[in-house]
Amino acid sequence: MALIEIEGMEFYAYHGHYKEEQVVGNKFLVNLSIEADTNKAENSDNLHDTVNYQTAYLLIKEQMQSKSHLLEHLAARILNALTSNLHGIRHVKVKISKMNPPMGGKIEKVSVTLEQSL
Repeated sequence: MALIEIEGMEFYAYHGHYKEEQVVGNKFLVNLSIEADTNKAENSDNLHDTVNYQTAYLLIKEQMQSKSHLLEHLAARILNALTSNLHGIRHVKVKISKMNPPMGGKIEKVSVTLEQSL
């Protein structure tokens, strides 16, 4: 079993409960962790025998471009896109952070983490 991680993906997107958040937008950071059996790829050295993390990134990017009111909803959409399109995933975890959220005070970020085992 291997752990494939893509860390610090940065997106400017329009997610949030408040109308202003969906108009002005904000910076988001996304971290992804995928557990997969990579034995075949370890021996074959062939991209088709493992989870393609370029495809994973593109799936996340696509979901980040579609507005959500809640980070929970966005994270669930990302998990669904990954598990529906990538084969070999045993466990996947996504963490989405909204930087400098408009909460009336100085806050670095708020984050939601969802995970799923297959």
